[in-house]
Amino acid sequence: MNLHQLNTEARAGHVDELNLIAIEGGDYLLEARVKGRAHPLDDTRGKRLRVHSVEDARLLLQSIPLLSMNLVHWSVQDEMCGLGLHPEEDLKVPISQRSAW
Repeated sequence: MNLHQLNTEARAGHVDELNLIAIEGGDYLLEARVKGRAHPLDDTRGKRLRVHSVEDARLLLQSIPLLSMNLVHWSVQDEMCGLGLHPEEDLKVPISQRSAW
């Protein structure tokens, strides 16, 4: 899904939420959830859209209607030694799509 498609789906009310997923190296990927399915956002070259901060994501999404947006950090429990068997839980925190500044 590209930004134009996201805009179209958002205006039609089909987008359940938008997730800003933290990845290694301090970058973030954007993912839209439409009717329960994950749709990664692509850039103009068809590659996964990366942003460098929450503010970069907000600037990129300025023209998109307001959506439920979350900051997601994957569980690190599977990479930690000695934790035993614990259910994996990702950290998912609601954030504002518009800047608080």
